[in-house]
Amino acid sequence: MKISQLALAITALVGSLGVWAAKPAAEPISPIQPAVVKNPQLVELGKKLYYDPRLSKSGAISCNSCHNLSMGGTDNLKTSIGHNWQKGPINSPTVLNSRFSVAQFWDGRAKDLKEQAGGPIANPGEMAFTHELAIDVLKSIPQYVAEFKGAFGTDTVDIGKVTTAIAAFEETLVTPDSRFDKWLKGDKKALNEKELAGYALFKNSGCVACHNGPAVGGTSFQKMGVVEPYKATSPAEGRSAVTGKDADRFNFKVPTLRNVELTYPYFHDGEAATLEKAVDTMGRLQLGKQFTTEENASIVAFLKTLTGKQPSFKLPILPPSSNTTPQPKPFE
Repeated sequence: MKISQLALAITALVGSLGVWAAKPAAEPISPIQPAVVKNPQLVELGKKLYYDPRLSKSGAISCNSCHNLSMGGTDNLKTSIGHNWQKGPINSPTVLNSRFSVAQFWDGRAKDLKEQAGGPIANPGEMAFTHELAIDVLKSIPQYVAEFKGAFGTDTVDIGKVTTAIAAFEETLVTPDSRFDKWLKGDKKALNEKELAGYALFKNSGCVACHNGPAVGGTSFQKMGVVEPYKATSPAEGRSAVTGKDADRFNFKVPTLRNVELTYPYFHDGEAATLEKAVDTMGRLQLGKQFTTEENASIVAFLKTLTGKQPSFKLPILPPSSNTTPQPKPFE
């Protein structure tokens, strides 16, 4: 090799090393990216349907009832309340950042947001309606018919379009710009020493084996109670209810930890009322580790840095009912 060629090679190598050295260390958690809206009419329609209680038998329950967007996308109850004041069997997971989940519901019985959106409408313990009656209600409201046509280019209103629209809206419910995201992007003043210590402990203790990726969870199913059995107060059995396999018993979708300070209480049965209790329980049951009071406080401090910018939009003005709209009777 000629000297000039060697010099060029060395220069290129040094340059590449410089670029490599400038890159931040790879982290198991990645920043949340802002939502990109490709069809505003579809998203706006989905927002109205999300908030519309006329999709329920009582005319009093909407998607937002259990996934309240002013409360971290949850209802902050141990288990949700459905039709006729029925107490549900499981804690309501947040809808925020749910687009990143491998599947929907704690047991993953819905493959995506579209499939999930149709479930509560027809569930007798939740909205307690039928898809057919819900569609009849929407068809009887001229403004909805016009909005479906604007979003889909057709006069047809059916449950597939309803769930597509709701899912399109839910796809936008992401929470970027948390302090932790700012730290990931290079703002080293975004976190204090206690929060950084909590993140280091979170990683070194093995929490990131399940809680990773942009949503800090949601991408796998794991057994609740690996080291010690978990004494649940809910009858929910997890993935085994879907797969029929006993090996999947008590396997639940790993919840996202984004905005976790807002989504109390915790676990599928809502038994952990505070983050401190949740961290203590998960340390013992999943990792076989008893965190000290100081360690627990550091991890909780880190978890609070995952609260991002909450969805911001004007509440929709729902289309008025026509004189012929079927009127459901409250809690009959």
